[in-house]
Amino acid sequence: MKILYFDDYRLGILKGDRVVDVTAAVDGIPHIDRRALISGLIARFDDYRERLVDLVAREEGQPLSSVTLRPPIPLPRNIDCMAVNYMEDGTRSEPAPINGFHKSPSAVIGPGETMVLGDIPATVFEGEAELAVIIGKEASQVPASEAMDYVFGYTNFIDGSARGLPPANNVFFQVKSRDTFAPIGPYIVTADEIPEPQNLQVRLSVNGNVMQDFNTSDMAHNIARCIEWTSSIHRLEPGDILATGTNNRGLNAFQDGDKVELETEGLGRLSINIRDDLKRTWSRDTRLEHAEKGLEGPHTPQLTGKYAE
Repeated sequence: MKILYFDDYRLGILKGDRVVDVTAAVDGIPHIDRRALISGLIARFDDYRERLVDLVAREEGQPLSSVTLRPPIPLPRNIDCMAVNYMEDGTRSEPAPINGFHKSPSAVIGPGETMVLGDIPATVFEGEAELAVIIGKEASQVPASEAMDYVFGYTNFIDGSARGLPPANNVFFQVKSRDTFAPIGPYIVTADEIPEPQNLQVRLSVNGNVMQDFNTSDMAHNIARCIEWTSSIHRLEPGDILATGTNNRGLNAFQDGDKVELETEGLGRLSINIRDDLKRTWSRDTRLEHAEKGLEGPHTPQLTGKYAE
């Protein structure tokens, strides 16, 4: 099942190329804001699944092209992101120690929206293509052997980053949690439709050019281990987002006017826009291309605009 929000945060289920509005069928779930309804549905999904399947079978729905998609989890309680969680196509000799960080839930945006690159002295702005896990039930101290039972579904996730902000070693909050730096969507795909989440191709393109292209089989710490580790630190709730990391070799500078598209196998395509009112520019080299040229630093330097050296 593919679950989404559309227009004024109506809750819908995708039926081919049409959307069936199921808001009325689940409106009895306690919620203050309709944007939080999805978390309540996830927590009670076993009670509602059959009626939703029946409703979708009966209703024709409306064309997907006629609605405005919204982020499928507009108000997650937590966004946890794994750090350095890929073997980089075998170029790492061993996995990095498991690590992660918390990203502000208020950074969420949805399909067709805009990531805004602020007036800050970042050395580069990047967006990491990631498979995101949607947690299905309360999870605390979950062993890896049971972890996949806590997965509700999956979605595309772009982890926006503003690199190199001063002072040194004062990074994750100001680099990762800026407004608009957590694009997700276009919908949640329930776990039963993704039987092999550790074997999905992930592709991110910028203006039609593929920049990241990797498989989730290259994860250093698999999804079950990530859930085990994260839930050992704090309790996860239904609707929480766990982003599983990226292959860094394809990271590249996001710039004003870019159209970024992320497509993970089976999860649809998430498209966003990039806006930089300062019109700064960088080389289009990926991190891998930058390294292969023998140039200094982990990424291409800024070429023009405010803060360029």
